[in-house]
Amino acid sequence: MTERNKKQIQLVVQGMTCTDCERHVSHALQSVGAENISISFRRGETTFELFNLDLLDEVKQAIAKTGYQPGEAEVINERQHTDTKKSVHYDYDLLIIGSGGSAFSAAIQAVSYGAKVGMVERGTIGGTCVNIGCVPSKTMLRAGEINHLATHNPFQGLNTSAGSIDIVQLIARKNELVGELRQHKYIDLIEEYGFHLIQGEARFVDASIIEVDGRKMTAQNFLISTGASPAVPNIEGLKNVDYLTSTTALEVKELPKRLAVIGSGYIAMELGQMFHNLGAEVTLMQRSARVLKAYEPEVSEAITKALTDQGMNIITNATFKRVEQDGTTKRVYLTVNGHEQVVEAEALLIATGRTPNTEALHLQAAGVKMGDRGEVIVDEYLRTSHPQIYAAGDVTMGPQFVYVAAYEGAIVAENTVGGGHKKVDLTVVPGVTFTSPAIATVGQTEAEATSAGYEVIASVLPLEAVPRALVNRETTGVFKLVADAKTRKILGAHVVAENAGDVIYAAVLAVKFGLTIEDLRSTLAPYLTMAEGLKLATLTFDKDVSKLSCCAG
Repeated sequence: MTERNKKQIQLVVQGMTCTDCERHVSHALQSVGAENISISFRRGETTFELFNLDLLDEVKQAIAKTGYQPGEAEVINERQHTDTKKSVHYDYDLLIIGSGGSAFSAAIQAVSYGAKVGMVERGTIGGTCVNIGCVPSKTMLRAGEINHLATHNPFQGLNTSAGSIDIVQLIARKNELVGELRQHKYIDLIEEYGFHLIQGEARFVDASIIEVDGRKMTAQNFLISTGASPAVPNIEGLKNVDYLTSTTALEVKELPKRLAVIGSGYIAMELGQMFHNLGAEVTLMQRSARVLKAYEPEVSEAITKALTDQGMNIITNATFKRVEQDGTTKRVYLTVNGHEQVVEAEALLIATGRTPNTEALHLQAAGVKMGDRGEVIVDEYLRTSHPQIYAAGDVTMGPQFVYVAAYEGAIVAENTVGGGHKKVDLTVVPGVTFTSPAIATVGQTEAEATSAGYEVIASVLPLEAVPRALVNRETTGVFKLVADAKTRKILGAHVVAENAGDVIYAAVLAVKFGLTIEDLRSTLAPYLTMAEGLKLATLTFDKDVSKLSCCAG
């Protein structure tokens, strides 16, 4: 018989746990005449060729005799023999450009499927989160919070104070933490999982070849995981000013007496409050009428009150005219509600969003389409406009959270080398802003739910109705729940409170699994926890909780 008569089979085999298991299955396949055998215990499957499909039952019986469980079989040779890419040798099954959250998640998952994986990194391994984002900013935020509490604790009779701040030592300790986590959570895993790290700048030559510093390499599939960088707005004079970004703000050598911040999103508020808590006079400026304009109005109102009560200045409805620098003094010229205004500061922080890192990739050579902001456009399977090239994480300008990036990276691995066809689902993504009080949200706002066609009911619980907030003597905040009036299912939850990020996970489960107002009401919420606010907010749909006893539900 000719090669064309061979049938290539993909067969699920359950029960394999190691390479010895692969050898046992291989011997069983050979005993009934199978050829060109490939087995992966990690994927739980084998591919092989038979001249006669009637032998498939014998194949399954032979495997079963070895103690493993054969499952579904699929004939794939018609596709394989006519698909020229299968006969081409590639350097890698999956080649990842970038080394952040989505990159490592994809690499680890792909290796578990038995794939040969490469990872290209032009700079520091680990991406945004561990190096210049989540980890360094949150440890510095905690330092600022402790300093602020030492000088502004809310308890009469408790006399606390704080000494001078050694910002150089704080930064050094922050860098030590970053270095440790980068080593243990990223660098050490390269050898642990056995994928290849290639240092250098990657650019596409075509859809199957990239060049890294003059060296060409091929891959059957690519993942673009290059992340994003701070965006800089087009304001007259800004390019001639020494300004800070979210990256450089965490490396300052001395604390400014005054800090002006252009932007008032989550990065602006977190870093602005950090500097405020370390002793700077901080002014946040933004174009929109309120901070966090996409959030619930009650959330914006609560965090604005909290930050202004703490002494921060917030300017809204601003039009930025120009920026100037005179010595070490920066001046931002504004028009606010028709009136001219000038904000002076020793430091200027630009926190107006992020822009995807795609410029150096030469994506047009690979036929990969980008959006207006330079982001890589992907479909629901995270494929780009070229079917062998995928993208995940911040480079797509989706929700910019490391846990979203990691989730997407794992999906890419499954879809490229794991034989999957899995869609990304970002309908229930929690978001946390680590201010004090913190902001946490999940699901739809009242306006979003209404636009989606729901008949909406909502409850708004001021934080002063939550016993934990009362004993903390920190009562500025809010719990808001959005629900479907017909089914009573929770559609969204929005919290401004201490530990809001910890509280929100219960709401994530409620939204994702369609729990109702009554479902949450029927639970026992531990007293004197902030999480109790979620249950109290469900009571607020029908009752005035201020007229209930402490633990009544």
